[in-house]
Amino acid sequence: MTDLIIDGATVITMDTQRRILTDGAVAVEDQRIIAVGKSHEIKQKFSAETRISGRNKILIPGLIDCHVHLAQAMIRGTADDVDLIPWLRDYVWVLQGNYTPEDGRVSAELCIAEMLKSGTTSFLESMIHKRYGMDGIAQVVERTGIRGCLSKLFMDWTGYADEEAIMYEGMIEDPQECIAETLSMHNKWQGAADGRVFIWWGARTPGAVSPELYRQVADLARKRHMGITMHLGEVKEDVEYTKSQFNQSPAEFARDVGMMGKNVVLVHGVWITPEEFPIYVETGTHMCHCPASNAKLASGIALIPEMLEAGINVCLGCDGGPSNNAYDMFREMFLAAVIHKARTLDPLTMPAETVLEMATINGAKALGLEKDIGSIEVGKKADLVLVNTTQLNLAPTYNPVSNIIYAANGFNVNTTIVNGQILVHEGKLMTLDEEKVIETARERGQKLLERADVKIQSRWQRD
Repeated sequence: MTDLIIDGATVITMDTQRRILTDGAVAVEDQRIIAVGKSHEIKQKFSAETRISGRNKILIPGLIDCHVHLAQAMIRGTADDVDLIPWLRDYVWVLQGNYTPEDGRVSAELCIAEMLKSGTTSFLESMIHKRYGMDGIAQVVERTGIRGCLSKLFMDWTGYADEEAIMYEGMIEDPQECIAETLSMHNKWQGAADGRVFIWWGARTPGAVSPELYRQVADLARKRHMGITMHLGEVKEDVEYTKSQFNQSPAEFARDVGMMGKNVVLVHGVWITPEEFPIYVETGTHMCHCPASNAKLASGIALIPEMLEAGINVCLGCDGGPSNNAYDMFREMFLAAVIHKARTLDPLTMPAETVLEMATINGAKALGLEKDIGSIEVGKKADLVLVNTTQLNLAPTYNPVSNIIYAANGFNVNTTIVNGQILVHEGKLMTLDEEKVIETARERGQKLLERADVKIQSRWQRD
């Protein structure tokens, strides 16, 4: 008797052969997939305590969001249509610099609820400040059932690129306290919650971290086998800074200070040039593409097809509430598929299959978890998502991969499963009270705006 069988689905396996099974089924036992095949074959071999019908549904591996700001869910829509430096200086840093640990917990619940309901089963959070309450956030990951890599930020300077001393006072941290908290959290939480919690290092960008601190953290990460993530080359100011201060490109600088390697996920890369690609390939460094954030903040469009062609492992990320306004990986996949066609004037660029790889198996590789997640294969963790095709925007379904990338959105998700546990069933959250999460986030968000004295202006009169 197995724990769970899903049958009758169109299964996009993402296995090494990229098989798509019509009337396919998956059997799950003790958190892992024990069989994948045609429904009649699975039914003959296995019976289960729980059975989910996949009829008129597409079964995909759980989506992996490799760049998330949990704390920014509660400040969604507070800094729209603003340039990046004022966006940070006047809005985002001020709001986040007035957070309490309870605000951090509530925002994490809001973000994780949205991710689970839209099919994200694993994520990489990029920078957790001490004031967000990292311990409370880890508890939310444990309780909700999602798989999360939590990166504690580190810094020792207060600038951004060539802009010196612009960081809001409430966002400044002592470098040694950053290191001590990260190591303490790693001792306490690494591998907790049935192996679903991971502790990473979250570097602030060049201009906020000295080369010496980067190197110190890189050494600690190697010794502890920890991951590192950092924004790099997001805006042209990043290039100007490393050129003027160190006479290096962003990738050259990152390599020089130890912020490159198989355990490193660098984010955005909008201003990374083809001359820098070999550094990524030689070091095995991963690139996270955030098309919505880069477009909304007018940072530009990264050379993602060229990076993939060069052999760089590229994954996908939604970023945060003020820069994207949604944590829906289906939206991100759609944008990743279409904006590069417009940039290159080539409709063959970034086919749907490539983008789905970025959101699944490439993301698993970036997190160092490709042996456990990223595809529907025997022996892997049962991180699975069922997409309902009986809704208008997914009818008819001639090509399931095409529908997933170009037509689907998070509201089409019917079921989300992590480690074999059903976390969303028929669109309903099973480990969170959705109404309470929304109500609490609204209440605390309003109090945060008042406490931070940030006014959200509309260009149109609002009575």
